[in-house]
Amino acid sequence: MAQGFTSQMARNIFYGGTVFFVLLFAVLIFDTESRIPQRSKSAEITPAVVRGKHLWETRNCIGCHTLLGEGAYFAPELGNVYQRRGADFIKAWIKAQPTGAPGRRQMPNFGFDEKQLDDLVEFLKWTNGVDTEKWPPNIEG
Repeated sequence: MAQGFTSQMARNIFYGGTVFFVLLFAVLIFDTESRIPQRSKSAEITPAVVRGKHLWETRNCIGCHTLLGEGAYFAPELGNVYQRRGADFIKAWIKAQPTGAPGRRQMPNFGFDEKQLDDLVEFLKWTNGVDTEKWPPNIEG
């Protein structure tokens, strides 16, 4: 004799499903947390990288640029700028701002000295080494 779907069956499905998805969520968290150190290259963070990140934050670069997909879209993505352009180009570009080209968005001149430029380049170089699983999707950001 078929009784159909009972409240006991519904309760078992609810609790069983809850336990299953909580365990699945815990496994996914553990897997992600175990991969972060190797993907983030955190062992390669040097004092110069820390100083460069400080410059990045205090000059609000993320207010115009994106870095690894986070930030504003007013200016180019800089997660792979070191790979695309290299250290000398980055330094020369920052020093040459604003270019004064009519009709173009202009980056302000922050007046960085050589050490600050080196630190900022080191930060961008480190950022370029983070395993983002091929983000941005093309070389030009």
